[in-house]
Parts: sequence; structure tokens; C-alpha cells
Amino acid sequence: MPSTGELLVGLALLIVGAIVGALAFSLVVGRHRARRVARLADRLAKATGSEDLGTFRYPDRELSSALGRLTERIAAVEAMARSDLLTHLLNRQACLETLADEVGRTNRYQRPLAVALIDIDHFKRVNDSHGHAAGDAVLRHVAELLRANVRTADVIGRYGGEEFILVMPETDVDGGLASAENLRRVIARSALQLDGLSISVTLSAGVAGGSGATSLDGETLLRQADIALYNAKAQGRDHVEPYYPPNDAAAVVRATIDPAARSQAALLGQAAFDASNRQLLQALADRPGWGGGASQLIAAVAQDVARAVGLPEGDVDRIRTASLLHDLGKLAIPDTILSKPAPLTSDEWRTIVEHPKIGQVVLEQAGAIRDAAAIVLHHHEWFDGRGYPHGLAGGEIPLGSRIVAIADAYEAMISDRPYKGRMSHADAIAELHRNAGSQFDPALVLVFADLFPRGVEPRVVAASATRRGA
Repeated sequence: MPSTGELLVGLALLIVGAIVGALAFSLVVGRHRARRVARLADRLAKATGSEDLGTFRYPDRELSSALGRLTERIAAVEAMARSDLLTHLLNRQACLETLADEVGRTNRYQRPLAVALIDIDHFKRVNDSHGHAAGDAVLRHVAELLRANVRTADVIGRYGGEEFILVMPETDVDGGLASAENLRRVIARSALQLDGLSISVTLSAGVAGGSGATSLDGETLLRQADIALYNAKAQGRDHVEPYYPPNDAAAVVRATIDPAARSQAALLGQAAFDASNRQLLQALADRPGWGGGASQLIAAVAQDVARAVGLPEGDVDRIRTASLLHDLGKLAIPDTILSKPAPLTSDEWRTIVEHPKIGQVVLEQAGAIRDAAAIVLHHHEWFDGRGYPHGLAGGEIPLGSRIVAIADAYEAMISDRPYKGRMSHADAIAELHRNAGSQFDPALVLVFADLFPRGVEPRVVAASATRRGA
């Protein structure tokens, strides 16, 4: 029979063995748990933001909840890193990464890709006139409209300041041009209502693109889109301009305007602007300053201030003109009220305060040359959408453009040209009918034919008579 000492030694060994066994078991289980947590963390790091957060589960309820919260925080941080805080669109870096990915895919699969740079016209004026808070509201307003009106496959982001970038996969330049033109129209007709004010803005955009067959490069695309955007602004803003590389073999040669031609066009435009200003100033020539006469002093001071704050010369010219014509509306107010030495009655004062609105009406009428720009731009669009420069169709084409297209085509057909002889009136009308619904608006062709059943007599177009009550 063992002694007491032997029994104690055996008991001690048993206790030590139990402890060692427990430690070994705990180590194995703990290592297994640690490995499971490590695998979950690895999945979390790789799939954050792309998998359902509910897939991350762990038997330990507290640890599972902690992992869920961690996933949400990481996803939120990632979203913040890619989003513009003001507009909640993608930020510049995220857009450039997306563009790089799409360029790689385009080159790999030989597919088309278009990019548009979009800029809010005269955004500085919004900040100057209404404050930076209003400017921020306009940016959010425009961003929301852009987001709501791009295709699901397209990517829109804030490129910087008041400039946005639109990446359009599976889209050639013509398609990108149509998309950008649609956005331009949406913004132009969607004023922001803010604290009782109605703030309207317009967009200018430049579109560039190509296909993987030409080995596209993201930096080149952006540079070309920027050139096209500059050209759009140079043509008066509220305009979309494509970048087309020269292609002499194309049926319709599309390219940016030659610099010399652009300079000549700018001179002609300035001459028209100056002529309309002269007519208005002539009407004010004999008026005293209090009666709406143009003040050269006010104009000179305003011009100097505009230059001092760094405005471009085009804006300086507009401010100078506005200074000369700021009281133009007083032409419609009786001199007996304007020169009355006694205090004005309430009715007379109401008449006085109308003069800025009257001046606006006059200048809007004088702006007919500017408003004609859209008609000129689209008079070669076809009713079925196969025309140029933007491929508009049907009612998308301004009514004035559809009218000019018919008149222009008719004149070309009945005239001798170096490359063809003239048609008879009857043949020209028949040709218009043949192309009604494709090239021309069919309803307008019928109107034209009814108006001129036997021909059009050459005559000078007189200025429109003043309409009673207009």
C-alpha cells in the first residue's frame, strides 16, 4: 500500500496534468477562434462596401455586433473619401479613377467612350449677386439635376469649383454630344427658387471621345474636352461643343472653328452688338440724366471698378453698356412725372419704380441678335434626327430653325449655283414635300406651300411694325 507521500505526489501530478490539459485545450480553441476572427477581418477588409453587411456573423453576439459596426464605419469612411461633401457627387479623384478604369476597358474591348466637361456659366456673378450660400445652393441644385438626368451607366462627378465631369461608357462623340445637350436644356429651364428669389443658370460643355481602336488616353480625352469647353464659352456660353479631330474624308467635316475664322466671327458679333447699342444710345442722346440720358461718368466709373476687381473684358463691356442704359426705362415715363418739382403722389411713384422693368423689356427686345444664335446653330438639324450639329429631332429643334431650314433649302433650289442649275418653283415645292418628315417639319412644309402657291417674289424684309398693346 502506497505511503502518504506517494499519494500526495500522485495527486500533485494529477492536478498538474489537468491544468496542462486545460491550458492545451484552451490554446487550441483560442487559436481556432483567433483564426476565425482573422478570416472574418480579412473578408471585411477585402469586401467592405460591396457585400451585404449581414453576411458577417460570428457566434459571439458581442463580437458580431462590433464587426458590423466596424464594417459600417469603414464603408462610410470609404464613401466620404470618394464623395464631394457639398454636392454628394463623386469627387475629382474618384472621377479620374473611374475614367482610368473605363479607358482601360475601352482599350481592352475596343469600345467607344465619351467624356464631357461641364461648367456653370457666370457662376461668379451668382456669388457676387446673391452670396456664397446661394452659390452653394446653386451647385447642389445643378448637381441634383445632373444626377437625375444622366443614364444609369454614366458617371457624373464634381471636377472642381463649378465644373463637373461626365464619363459616358459605350458612347461615341455624337452620343455624348446629345447627352450633354440634353443636360444643358434641363438646367436652362430649371430655375432654383431660394428665399423668394428665382436664380437661373446655364451650362456650357465640351465633349471628347473615341474608341479603343485608337488607344485612348485619359489625359488626352480631358485635354480635348477642355478645348471643346473653351470653344463653347467662346461662342457665347449656354452651348455644347464637340472636339472632333480633323477628318477630310468625312461626309460632313466636323472640327473646332479655325482661330482666324473665330476671330473674324467675334469681330462681326461685336459690330452687331455695337450697332444695337448705338441705336439705343441715340434714343437717349437728348435726354437729361434724370430723364434716362446716358451718363458717361457712370459708365467710366463702373468700367474702372469692373476692371479693378479682375473681371474679363467681355464682362467689363456688358457692365459699361448697362451703366449707359440703366435708366433706359424712363423713356416710357411722362416727363411731367420725371421733372415734377413737388413730391410725387403714390400713383406717380408706382409709375417711377416700373422703369427698371421697362428697361429690361427694351433690352430683351434688343437682344434678338443674341436669341437668334440658337436658330442659327440648329438650322441644319433634320426632323428625323439625322442632321447636324447635335442630331436633334422633331420638336427638339427650335421652331425658328425649322422655318429657316425650309426657306434656306427653297432658296438654294431655285437659284443658280456653281455646282448646279436652278429648279422651277413647282419642282422645289415637290422636293420639299418629298423630304417632309425626314429633313423638314411636315407641318411647316404645308404652311410654306399654302403661302406661296405660285412662287416667292424677291423683296426686302421690313422691320416688324409695332404691335398695338405689345
